[in-house]
Amino acid sequence: MSEHNCRSRDLDALIKAFIYSRRDDKLAKLADDDPKREALLAQYQPQAWLADAARRAGQLRLVTHPLKASHPDARGSSLFVSPEELPRREVAGSHNLPSLISDVVGNAAALDVYKFLKLEHEGQSLLALMQANDPDVLAALSDDLDMATSWRDAFCSIAESPSHFASHTYAKQIYWPVSPDHSVLPNPHDDRHYHLLAPLYSSSLSHWLYLQVQHDRFSEEAKAARQAARDKADHPHGHSVYPMLAEEKKGGTKPQNISQLNSERKGSNYLLSSLPPVWQRSDIRPLLKIESAFSVFGRRETVRHVLREFEGWLTKLNQSDSATNQSTMQVRNRRDAYLQELFEELIQFGGAFVNLLPPGWSADSACVLPPEERFWLDPHRAERDEEFNLALQRQDWTEQLSERFARWLNARLGNDTLQLAEAEFRYWFRELSHDSVWQRQLDTSLRKQGTRLLPVARAKGGKHAR
Repeated sequence: MSEHNCRSRDLDALIKAFIYSRRDDKLAKLADDDPKREALLAQYQPQAWLADAARRAGQLRLVTHPLKASHPDARGSSLFVSPEELPRREVAGSHNLPSLISDVVGNAAALDVYKFLKLEHEGQSLLALMQANDPDVLAALSDDLDMATSWRDAFCSIAESPSHFASHTYAKQIYWPVSPDHSVLPNPHDDRHYHLLAPLYSSSLSHWLYLQVQHDRFSEEAKAARQAARDKADHPHGHSVYPMLAEEKKGGTKPQNISQLNSERKGSNYLLSSLPPVWQRSDIRPLLKIESAFSVFGRRETVRHVLREFEGWLTKLNQSDSATNQSTMQVRNRRDAYLQELFEELIQFGGAFVNLLPPGWSADSACVLPPEERFWLDPHRAERDEEFNLALQRQDWTEQLSERFARWLNARLGNDTLQLAEAEFRYWFRELSHDSVWQRQLDTSLRKQGTRLLPVARAKGGKHAR
């Protein structure tokens, strides 16, 4: 038998197994003498079922952003947009998805057609093979080439874009007038002067998040990692926690009316908490008679916890027989994960002093912090202190701040068996200097002062460093 004929037979077997499986599920619910059995057997003859499925395929549409997820009574267009077609943004969105996750909308009674098209052979779905005009799929569909071609075209039609697009009041596509130039008012006749407050719901993104959260909560790997954490035992990887996780149900008792993926999730959609951090005001007070803010930062419980784990891991790694089972990539990923935790704590630490203390607290004579730490923790002092304002904008204090952090971290992680030197110092310095969130926080402080220069500084042509 030729390879061509063998592959065609495999595809034929795959198609028939799917059809017969659905037939048997329905037959199991009927009595042996039920008169409906004969009609059901005829309905699920492969050629009869394929002809009916090809007819019903026109009732479905392949999408990534189903409109009914915003409101079940919305009567507009759902969209199909692959991640590659979306603009790159700094915020998380469906453009970040590692691979395309397609959804289907339309008549819920026809969703079995999409399940059929999702069947995979040699790593490719039947739909993908049909779209590629695979001759073996045509042969598996029917011995009549014209009939097989007609069915293929009908099945492939679910991926076609509509001839026109329409929105709907229930789509909740709310646009707010925002001028790109803060010096002028928004122009209502210019589409660039609007900001979309409610983006169209991405089923692809929601499904990816759902699968990720389910894995992190209920997989055997996650359970083992959590148990190791409770037992304070070593484990190859950590575990994820989602505090204040909310669950939204879409579609009520009929989630299939929203979309296929929504039906697979039984209507469940996870919502991550987007609340700002709750600052403990008792911990935030002016840093007086303290030579460095990093000494206070290092006493925070969350920071101490990260430092203990980081130091313990580095110490074990430094022993010749401890790194044999870890690849270079594993070592780098774990090191960078510890660093990222410290960076996040550092950003929250700095934000608390900026947001919760009155501007100018660092002008107290009892404050002995170095200038770069004062610029970091009390930037709004520049609005009322001319000398401070000029110094903040002229000095390369952000680099000096990164250097102070790197020295502090080397000192905190070093011990009798772990000696950290210039190479580690340079790495900590470089990573913090290049961290986008850290840089954004510092740039925001500089940018605010750049738009509120004191008269003397403006006359002298002072500009912010970034």
